[in-house]
Amino acid sequence: MHLHVGNPVPEVKAKNQDGVEIDLNDYKGKKIVLFFYPQDGTPTCTATACNLRDNYEALIAKGYTVFGISPDNEARHQKFIKKHNLPFDLLSDPDHQVMEKFGVWAEKKLWGHVHMGVLRTTFIIDENGIIEEIISKVNAKNHAQQVLK
Repeated sequence: MHLHVGNPVPEVKAKNQDGVEIDLNDYKGKKIVLFFYPQDGTPTCTATACNLRDNYEALIAKGYTVFGISPDNEARHQKFIKKHNLPFDLLSDPDHQVMEKFGVWAEKKLWGHVHMGVLRTTFIIDENGIIEEIISKVNAKNHAQQVLK
């Protein structure tokens, strides 16, 4: 499924780092930044998460609730959050069901090898559950600025 600006957000139910199920329907009335990333602890993923952390107050001031989502399990998310003092929930999607709904689980090429992986993408969702913006060219070190522009 390929989503576009103006589409309603697909149903999202995934466990956070504490094993608590998060349902995006519970966040209607709030703006959401949902960033998909490949793996906790990799350099680019860490830069993205830390940039959002460093600009978290500005994101909150604009009314955003921030969620990261990757295939990593809850325990890995806990370590990543603790190590980098991340103030937002990280959701676990080990079977890629949410990623497939958003069209971000896809073929990737790395050094001539084709494999399935996460397309680093951020969805900005408005208060009504409508996709307001899709950032497919994530600038890891300035991602919050891409969201806040």
